[in-house]
Amino acid sequence: MNLTKWIVPAVIVVLIVIAWTQYNGLNRSDLAVDVSWAEIDNQLMRRAELVPDLVRAANRIAAHEAEIINSVTDARARLAGATGREARIQAGVAMEGALSRLLAVMENYPQLRADQGYIRVMDELAGTENRLAVARRNYNTSVGDYNLKLRVVPAAWIARAFGFESRPFFEIPEESRARPVYDL
Repeated sequence: MNLTKWIVPAVIVVLIVIAWTQYNGLNRSDLAVDVSWAEIDNQLMRRAELVPDLVRAANRIAAHEAEIINSVTDARARLAGATGREARIQAGVAMEGALSRLLAVMENYPQLRADQGYIRVMDELAGTENRLAVARRNYNTSVGDYNLKLRVVPAAWIARAFGFESRPFFEIPEESRARPVYDL
């Protein structure tokens, strides 16, 4: 008889500990997504900072390429003005497409490829693109871990109770997956 008097409080304590642990785990995962997003945002801004140097180098090429140069400049402006994670993802994808087209055109100008300023900017851009690829992978891993916690019990119950919502992956549209081949 004495044992049953302790079972209900013990079960309540166990449930509270489980809920507390799951809530803290969700918060840690949520923060990991934010931290990994901050690195993507950092690299997107670094890429955008390189655009003026790239445009200066590109201005040395023929005037009929002005449309492509303008598309890169416009993409940079959209990235700078984008607010919210999904808008920044879309602006980053647009920037990536515009840069790909510009770089493909610039490769047709051997005198430009020999320019030291162009070479420096391309080296910095290549490094930034590599860091951005790593940051996207880390972000998507964090989002996957977090979104999985929102689906599995008991974390799913706690997530619903406290309003945790799934996060978007950083996905590249199919048309942006094809990369131009550069003749370096």
